[in-house]
Amino acid sequence: MNRFLKDMGIAFTMGFIVPTVLLAAVVSITGRGTEIPILTEPIFVTESAPLEQEQKRKISVLDEKGMIIQLTMDDYLTCVLLAEMPASFGDEALKAQAVVARTYAMRAEKGASKHEDAAVCTDSSCCQGYTDPEYYLSKGGKEENIRRIRALVRSTDGQVLTYEGNLIEATYFSCSGGATEDAVAVWGTDVPYLQSVISPGEEQATHYTDTVTFTAAEFSSKLGLELSGMPSQWFTSVTYTNGGGVDTMTIGGEVFSGTQLRKMLNLRSTAFTVMTQADTITIQTRGYGHRVGMSQYGADAMAATGSTYSEILAHYYQGTELTYCFD
Repeated sequence: MNRFLKDMGIAFTMGFIVPTVLLAAVVSITGRGTEIPILTEPIFVTESAPLEQEQKRKISVLDEKGMIIQLTMDDYLTCVLLAEMPASFGDEALKAQAVVARTYAMRAEKGASKHEDAAVCTDSSCCQGYTDPEYYLSKGGKEENIRRIRALVRSTDGQVLTYEGNLIEATYFSCSGGATEDAVAVWGTDVPYLQSVISPGEEQATHYTDTVTFTAAEFSSKLGLELSGMPSQWFTSVTYTNGGGVDTMTIGGEVFSGTQLRKMLNLRSTAFTVMTQADTITIQTRGYGHRVGMSQYGADAMAATGSTYSEILAHYYQGTELTYCFD
């Protein structure tokens, strides 16, 4: 996504936006999987609402014990931010995270849920991460961080991202390694607002780069191949995606997609390079996650250089609109 885009085209002046009824989403990709749900429920978008409305709005959450609990959107989003983004990140990055987490949750409520009796669950590999404040404190977290995050969530009350009047599939991840990825390269479906953009300033991220080494036997076994000879001869061709990830790689005459190799080799991302020696294969990855949508470390880098949360969102979800949604 040039360094940071400054213009979202948002009609965001209080007292100006006429309440509008918007039709629901058509095609999208789930944040953590490959399902492509179709939404048919209308979305009611309004100018604004009292703070109490967001605090009273309830969302059904499937917890780790298999119980369904009812939380206010305010409480739920606070728990999501405690789990999904370090409290040390800048205010604008945390506000951007609040908006995408709310968008994800509200879209799940309107028909994109993966659960029969709940909108979302607390498993980050399925829906969004979730950390209860009490648990956060028991692990050494500070009360002042909880208060700050709750205040930042409330400062974005009701704000969501839409594209052509529909709630977007608000995917996000930890670190891109320098550029995000097209949705089509990861899930096979092109999404206009989930396109590759540059994401500089992430170099201090925990998993900006990672290295893993396999013996020749381990590598062959993980791919289900019977490979012989020098490992340097196994790799014959590679193609890349717009975001710099591996699109396809031919190994021992077999063609693998980058997403296949990431799963089979348990790699941090599909952006990787391969180095071989006599009996070993070393793979260096860039970034952590599927790399589609908002990079959390990239958002923090933008916040550190003065970008607002609306500018961060406009950069990672190009063509979207930041608006209010209550119903």
